[in-house]
Amino acid sequence: MTAKLLAQKLAESERKIKAIYVGTYIPRECGIATFTKDLTSAINLLNPQHLAEVVAMNENGSERQYPWEVKLCIEQDKPESYLDAAEFINKSDYEVVNIQHEFGIYGGRYGEQILDFMNKLKKPVVITFHTILANPSDYQRKLVNKIVKKAKALIVMVNEAEKRLVNVYGATKSKIVVIPHGVPDIPFSPATPHKKKLNLEGRIVISTFGLLSKGKGIEYAIKAIPEIVKYYPNALYLVIGQTHPVIKKSDGEKYREELKALVKELGIEKYVKFVNRYLSLEELVEYIQATDVYVTPYLNPEQITSGTLAYAVGAGKPCVSTAYIYAQELLANGKGLVVPFRDEQAIAKKTISLLKNKEYRVTMAKKAYLYGRNMTWHNVALKYLNLFHMVASKKIGAGYRSQRPLNKNYNILL
Repeated sequence: MTAKLLAQKLAESERKIKAIYVGTYIPRECGIATFTKDLTSAINLLNPQHLAEVVAMNENGSERQYPWEVKLCIEQDKPESYLDAAEFINKSDYEVVNIQHEFGIYGGRYGEQILDFMNKLKKPVVITFHTILANPSDYQRKLVNKIVKKAKALIVMVNEAEKRLVNVYGATKSKIVVIPHGVPDIPFSPATPHKKKLNLEGRIVISTFGLLSKGKGIEYAIKAIPEIVKYYPNALYLVIGQTHPVIKKSDGEKYREELKALVKELGIEKYVKFVNRYLSLEELVEYIQATDVYVTPYLNPEQITSGTLAYAVGAGKPCVSTAYIYAQELLANGKGLVVPFRDEQAIAKKTISLLKNKEYRVTMAKKAYLYGRNMTWHNVALKYLNLFHMVASKKIGAGYRSQRPLNKNYNILL
């Protein structure tokens, strides 16, 4: 390679990417909204010349005060709103559009209106898939297949999702990149000082956090507590987080009240506490660091992402989880324990086994934490930027994942 060509390539690699992100966004209380905020905040630290801007998805009739980076909103069930947003982007100098895909946040049948938006866009699209169904309906399969074909690159968070895109939806493997769910860079530390801050001194803390909804299976974790407290009478199970706003709107606090009734029925009021608030990141991290064993008793075997489990692993917390897809991959090789669905006895048994064996628990925590370094938002942002650069430079295509990065600023290999 000539010196001139090398200099040209280095100059290209230094050119920062201007991207816009489409999805739900804070202050909307939604997992994808939090994901988009965390991702863009991390990217901004690496790409300050072009701070991330956002197109926020709005439910019909909702009004909220968005931060400055939200340049416009799409009204979920107004087709013209999608077309207006696409036109705005087409007239801009954005080089890449990153769409967070989840069926429920876009309008039309299974969120089909996002395809109308993509069809009008003249800028390259990178899709981040938060759900990939293994057994879709014919319509769902055809819809996702069209989205896959239209996008220049596809991001998934686990290897199983990559296999599904190829085998079920006909995606070209060379377009797919596995980038893990991001996590805060939480220091590896003992739980004791954090328990003190939260007035939890002297308790063995078992926790679950996230927006509350029936599919979380919290009742099975609660049913495991009576067996756990036989061995550890100082155990405390924390159910952290408010009810999901969509669920609250339709059903109120019915699920939470059912859980509270179950706690009372089992006579374990001293051993279960509900923290019914939407926590700031700082508060959430404090609770995670105060945790001895983290539990996700979720009921959907097909779940391919979980920000809550990712955060716990990233903090180096021993985890017990039902065997949904994401948990099986994330907790493999000694990074955590998986149990059958709807099985409180298995949850109790695995939790007790962790609490009984400190050496085992510490080894698991260290494995989880070391693995979690690859998942920090800084590293995830590097991978996104690397991919955006390749898309904008039209280097995407067969074999692109084997290309080495152009310089040290893109030093994470895909």
